[in-house]
Amino acid sequence: MRKSPMSRIRALAALTLAVAACATHAADWIVSGNDGKYQRVEGRDTYPDNPAPDTLTLLDASHFPPQVRAQVDVENGIQGPPQAVAITPDAKVALVGAPTRYDYAAKKLLMDTFVQIVDLQATPAAVTRLDVGSHPQGIAIDRSGRLALVACVDGSVAVLGIDGNRVTLADTLKIGQKRLAGVSFTHDGAHALVALRDEQGVAVLDVAAGRVTDSGARLSSGVAPYTIDVSSDGKWAVVSDVGLAGLPAYPGKLAGDADTVTLIDVSRTPFRAVQHVTVPSLPEGVAISPDGKWIGVQAMDGSNLTPDNAGRHARGKVLLFAIRDGQAVKVAEAPGGEAAQGIVFTADSKYLIVQFNVEKALAFYAVNRGHLRDTGQRIALTGGPSSLRTTPR
Repeated sequence: MRKSPMSRIRALAALTLAVAACATHAADWIVSGNDGKYQRVEGRDTYPDNPAPDTLTLLDASHFPPQVRAQVDVENGIQGPPQAVAITPDAKVALVGAPTRYDYAAKKLLMDTFVQIVDLQATPAAVTRLDVGSHPQGIAIDRSGRLALVACVDGSVAVLGIDGNRVTLADTLKIGQKRLAGVSFTHDGAHALVALRDEQGVAVLDVAAGRVTDSGARLSSGVAPYTIDVSSDGKWAVVSDVGLAGLPAYPGKLAGDADTVTLIDVSRTPFRAVQHVTVPSLPEGVAISPDGKWIGVQAMDGSNLTPDNAGRHARGKVLLFAIRDGQAVKVAEAPGGEAAQGIVFTADSKYLIVQFNVEKALAFYAVNRGHLRDTGQRIALTGGPSSLRTTPR
């Protein structure tokens, strides 16, 4: 891990500001994992020489425009669902997955098997590692701040215990044979949903007294379920299904055609998928507003493809759906970024934050009574943002 003296000074100053801010108002903490070594160039993967470090950005969105409160050097990669970061309810600890390194001599991407624990109270922030035995992808922390789940590429879910700034591996739960993707707790903390990326569907886990078990229930999804979000009113979950592009080493030529988002009723057991909504290709990120009224979708819409592909578009789309009478209804859309990644709502449900990966920026969209507007507000980052999460809601 590379840390210059200047980066340590910046992190120390930023963390001091974060503590002061927390003392004066109720913060809306959001973390963005950023891949500094990777750059997509017109649909092609590149790894330029002398890259910037991968980073974790701590954002306070309690006021508009949001403010960066800290940036910490970590190891993070774009490969996988944009949910490979998480932050505790008190914003004292962040977890970072998808650790990757690039071997420039062998021209090969290397994927590690550890989760990084970022102590945001330390000055400068302290980063330690916890090996979980497989490459970690999606991460979720429950509302108590004492339990975390990490979905891994070998079909296992790592169960982590959190006690202050101490994080331990409590259990490993095998729920599949192939790659898992996103994971989220239900609002009451009694269950968790895990995307079975390669084996299809969504697994339902039971959570009781800190113990996590596989309920055996599996929910319908589209092809290659990826990211998962759950509403704060305890009624809904939504899953992005990234289609053929999300399957392992898919050999065919992609056309940038339509994919889906799945709406799941989690208000009562057994949970049920109730709707598959057509969206533009590769809905990389999906989010439900804290007030339970809106669904935001960040779809690549062919902006990940090369110029020789007829499905190529210069920019993706950000879509807004209203949840009405138990169904998701599209109400608005706006141009997005090129091959953009994660998406979250602010705590007041008034804004969507979208990771513009190629442009190396966070973009902000206003949500007002079913209208969606790009505010033009951007936060520039040193690396391409690749994973995005709020505190548990």
